[in-house]
Amino acid sequence: MPWTMVPTRSSQRRRRSGVAGAITLVTVLGVLTGAPGTVAAAPTDGTAAQPVVTRAALDPGLVAGRGARVDFLEQEAENARTDGQLIGPDRTAYTLPSEASGRRAVRLTPGRWVEFVLPSPANAITVRYSIPDAPNGGGITAPLDVAANGKRIRTMTLTSQYSWLYNQYPFTNDPHADLLHPDWWITECSCVPAHTTPYPTITKPFRPSHFYEEQRLLLGRTYRAGDRIRLTVPVGSNAAWTVIDLLDSELVGPPRVRLAAANVLAFGADPTGRRDSAPALERAIAVARRTGLPVYLPPGTYQVNRHIIVDDVTIEGAGNWHTILKGREVALPAPAPDGSVHTGVGFYGRDAADGGSRNVHLSGFAVEGDVRERIDTDQVNAIGGAMSDSTIDGLYLHHTKVGIWFDGPMRNVRVTDTIIVDQIADALNFHTGVTDSLVANTFVRNTGDDGLAMWSETVANARNTFTRNTVQSPVLANGIAIYGGTDNTVSHNLIADPVREGSAIQVGARFGAQPFTGHLWITGNTTVRAGTYELNWKIGLGAIWLYALDRSIDARVEVVGDAYLDNTYNAVMLVSEWAVKDLYSINDVHFRDIRVDGTGTSVVSARTAGSASFANVDARNVGAVGVNNCGSFHFTPAGSEFRLTDLGGNDGGWLAPWMLPNTITCDDRPPVVPPPPPSRW
Repeated sequence: MPWTMVPTRSSQRRRRSGVAGAITLVTVLGVLTGAPGTVAAAPTDGTAAQPVVTRAALDPGLVAGRGARVDFLEQEAENARTDGQLIGPDRTAYTLPSEASGRRAVRLTPGRWVEFVLPSPANAITVRYSIPDAPNGGGITAPLDVAANGKRIRTMTLTSQYSWLYNQYPFTNDPHADLLHPDWWITECSCVPAHTTPYPTITKPFRPSHFYEEQRLLLGRTYRAGDRIRLTVPVGSNAAWTVIDLLDSELVGPPRVRLAAANVLAFGADPTGRRDSAPALERAIAVARRTGLPVYLPPGTYQVNRHIIVDDVTIEGAGNWHTILKGREVALPAPAPDGSVHTGVGFYGRDAADGGSRNVHLSGFAVEGDVRERIDTDQVNAIGGAMSDSTIDGLYLHHTKVGIWFDGPMRNVRVTDTIIVDQIADALNFHTGVTDSLVANTFVRNTGDDGLAMWSETVANARNTFTRNTVQSPVLANGIAIYGGTDNTVSHNLIADPVREGSAIQVGARFGAQPFTGHLWITGNTTVRAGTYELNWKIGLGAIWLYALDRSIDARVEVVGDAYLDNTYNAVMLVSEWAVKDLYSINDVHFRDIRVDGTGTSVVSARTAGSASFANVDARNVGAVGVNNCGSFHFTPAGSEFRLTDLGGNDGGWLAPWMLPNTITCDDRPPVVPPPPPSRW
């Protein structure tokens, strides 16, 4: 049964030949117009609803000690009062519910509303929403009224200009585009269209995705706990529907003031955003480097339309709600040496080949980009280059290609307390020889590729840690991905709702990465509603997915203390590519003190040669056989090529003695039994 997925990745480029099946825009909208089983009326009784605060659409008690500590409180629209309609749950790619937090949301037509009760005092909100694309792509804008306690206070202007992508990787904004790669195999016809006679009919728009967007709003005053915030689509709105996914509410503090600093206003910066402030910012940086002062960006919006090169400098804003650097994406007159055809707002260290930058400290501001399409050669990231001995703290990064893409070799960078949302590609990537570095307490939502990644291309990453971060709703690929490297750690993160072609956590020998060596520690993480359906392989993935494509994985992998909740398919998957299944294996993997609450299929699915041990792995609500052991599909009389070792304490009956050490229990595509919602253990 040949099943192949051979994507490649180089210089921020990832080709994906196996993308999940198509669903037309008509079908997407069908989900929103009352399709049986997907839409239901939400509660509209006149009593004041009690606020339901969640984290990743879960009871916060289920994720205590996991994920980022943030200043806002999350409320899912499906738990609020509304006269609209609920959509979902649905985990099928290319549908609006599948990309919603918790896989449910509320659909409003003009005149309809959804109302949230504030759980704590707040003077600011973030609304995550979707509105339709323009008929020919490119997006529309539409109003949304915001009222407090029955009195309208603001009208937000929503946009779909940064959402709605179509077609094959690297995607297009054109819903009418023909296949971008007719020579790629696609599941819709189970064929390679360019090599098929007659040429298959491909429904357009092909594979719509990346539906959601979020917008922040200062309310102008502080409202109390128990006050009501109502979002209403005005009658006459040009948006046929508006989907509200969630509302985050927050009490934003006053602007931070820095007196002893190189204030950009003194160098001609324009806080109204009307004039280009890049030259003034560069003058302030030059003075700050000579004097040893920090650069200070007071409250305001500053227009910056190109990279600001930073080295040995501290740049501070008044807080990421107060200081905003906003820029247009600008076409270059000729491609840059690195292949970029655009530039845009961003702070870049010097290239590692030129020695990189050091002692860069960026804090307390927002970067609002203007990236609406994925061009892999473009350097249009919010933060880039190489920055050793540096810190990134308290930023809000929005609408860039990648929030933070570091190209090493470089060492000792710390990214903390940062929010990265609505990216075309990754949120953050440690690429090529990044060592002794940290990403902590960072919140990620709605990326177009991996949320947080370490990619050891050419030079291995080493001794890095991703800890106490939250990653929600990566539209493509994984929540956290580790591609090769030495002695790295992924700990105490919360990862929710990957949509397609990925898992919550991936350990991947792929994309030309250097081998895994030493240890890889994956400890104390919680995943929920993870493990997507890989239509190219036609199998369900796991919440954690170990993948040997380019080479074997034989470093020691320790997975300790994780919780895998409400798994769409498997909790754990270990797999080799069919074409290399007799060349590569996955060995020396150890699972200990794990809790699995709900699997659509199995606790462990092994589709490779190799071995793993299990101790104190408790499982309940298992949909199929506990272990789906296919090995490398030779089905030898000696049993599977994958061996399991029972180290004791594995409760729930999922690891029965008769399965050990390598009984073949291969059901290639077992029926899926949707698990019940997770609950406290």
